[in-house]
Amino acid sequence: MNAIDILQHPSQVIPSVDYRRERWRNGLGWTREILRLPSDGEDWALRLSIAEIESDAAFSRFPGVDRELVLLHGNGVRLRFDDGRVDEVLPPHGRVRFAGEQALHGELVDGTTHDFNLMWRRDTLAAQVLHRPIVGPMYFFTEPDVAWAIHLLAGQARFDADADVDLPPMQQGDTAWLAAGERRRHALHGGGELLAIRLGPAER
Repeated sequence: MNAIDILQHPSQVIPSVDYRRERWRNGLGWTREILRLPSDGEDWALRLSIAEIESDAAFSRFPGVDRELVLLHGNGVRLRFDDGRVDEVLPPHGRVRFAGEQALHGELVDGTTHDFNLMWRRDTLAAQVLHRPIVGPMYFFTEPDVAWAIHLLAGQARFDADADVDLPPMQQGDTAWLAAGERRRHALHGGGELLAIRLGPAER
């Protein structure tokens, strides 16, 4: 599985209405899948989704995968790992990173939560998650080995028109994928806040 091929998946904006709802791997919850690369089958290297946690439940295990969970809506979830570690993902946008093979149980603090769920194969990709307000233009630079995923937490935004990449405006809940390739500056205008995920090849 080649990291560069994955990172050069074509740029696009994925509207939230197009996210695909499906059961968790262990059948104990639901998720809305945003993007899976490669897009076919279970042998993916990158997956973006929104987990719907409606009751206390064990999390599915994903050997070889690293994960980061960010609270989008709700009063939070408490993660209890089998090794005794406890992490709380609390409002407004608490987050936690952990290894996918770890056994853990999620406990709702008070009611259902929706959580942004980033998963990547650690032997293929490296990921960095940033939470930022949109105040004036924001610039994202893609390179031959750097791609970005932008999830709009709140507000509205649009990218500058580009001769090669013409992306539609973004509404709250939408996600943009900015492909790796020749060095390019993507200017994003609007108001609100976002998650920006920088992706590159795993360090060897």
